[in-house]
Order: sequence, then structure tokens, then C-alpha cells
Amino acid sequence: MEKPLILIVDDEIGVRELLTDALRIGGFDTIAAKDGMSALALMRKANPDLLVIDVNMPIMDGFDFLERVRSNKNLVPALMLTARKDRSDVARGLRIGADDYVTKPFGLEELMLRIQAILRRTRRDEQEFSVLTCGPISLNEETYQVYLNDAAVEVSKTEFRLLQYLMQNKGRVLTKSNLLSSVWGIDFESETGVVDTYISYLRRKFHSEDFDGIKTVRGIGFQILEPPGKK
Repeated sequence: MEKPLILIVDDEIGVRELLTDALRIGGFDTIAAKDGMSALALMRKANPDLLVIDVNMPIMDGFDFLERVRSNKNLVPALMLTARKDRSDVARGLRIGADDYVTKPFGLEELMLRIQAILRRTRRDEQEFSVLTCGPISLNEETYQVYLNDAAVEVSKTEFRLLQYLMQNKGRVLTKSNLLSSVWGIDFESETGVVDTYISYLRRKFHSEDFDGIKTVRGIGFQILEPPGKK
């Protein structure tokens, strides 16, 4: 089996070299770029399995770079590196299609675990597919299409996975650690708010006067429920 190829995008040469050495020791192949424009040029020649992107870069920052990648319908997984503490910056990265983020300064062990978790999740074998339903929502696991009252709803890859897992476990209360493990592949202690962020995205897209089935169970986690009166 070929080694996963990781594209490192960071304007600091020391960080690029550190990540390149650590990832190669960890069993990955790597390529690196000093800014977003250089990274786009590299992606015309190579098909990386994962992007590791610094947010603060000259010429084209990490957000703009990832937006350009996603605008080309490229769903390659992406991990953002950011020195910013503002949660709105983190939310922006997740909203435009990042799979996870790590705040600088970071520990190499945690970074490697997050990278392995993303790749484990995105490279897993295909499973049997079906159409899942909950109230007005239907989700086709084979075509990756989601509908609300027969109208197509555009969702990101991560939103799809989260909604799919909630619907596969309809009625069950799922803890945050369960969701982090099953949807994001994070099997270690983490204070990330990514679950809450993506739950809010799903509610904005699917909740209405007739349906508010994505519930918070305070102190435990989340669940999705059929509307009252429907089994």
C-alpha cells in the first residue's frame, strides 16, 4: 500500500522542515509549499491525501487557499494550523471545509494523532449504503445527497458524516467523545469545540417550525429524534 502523501503549506521554513521530518519519520510522504499560490501549483502535479495548512501566510492566506481548493470541487482533507485564538477564525476554517485545526504552538504527538485520525476516517473501506430518514430529512449514503422535504440541501463532507452518524443512531444519545471518535476519528483527549460548531451548522440547515429534531442532552451529548407522533 502506498504511503499517504501530505502537502505542507507554511511560510515559515523552520515549521516546514520540522513537519517534513516528523511526517516522514511517521511513515508519510510529503511535499511542501511556502504559500498558497505555490501550493496550488503543486496540486496541479500531485494529488495529496491530506493538506496541512498554516492560516497566516503572505500572498494568499490559509483560508483563501482552502477556499480556492474547495471551489474546484476538491474534497481532499485539510488540517489548519493557526496561532489565532479567536473562535470565529476557527469556525471560518471549519465552515469553508477544514476537517480539523491545531493551535500553535502545537505538540508533534498531538498533530500526528490528528493527522492519523483524519486519514483513518477518510481512507476507510467502502461500506454498504442505504437511504436514511428522520422526519423531513433523507440522506442517501451512496450518492451523498441530502434532502429536506424533497429539496436538495448542500452540505459539506464533514456535515454529511455527522448527520449520517446521528441518523444511523436515531434516538440514541451520543456523547461528544463518541462523535469525535466516530465522525472525526479523534480517539484521544481533546478540548476541541468542533462537535458543537457542526451541530449548529446542521441546525441552521435543517431546523424549521416543523422540525427541530437535533437535540442537545445537557451534560451528555446530542441525539436526533423523529418529530412527535411519528415513529
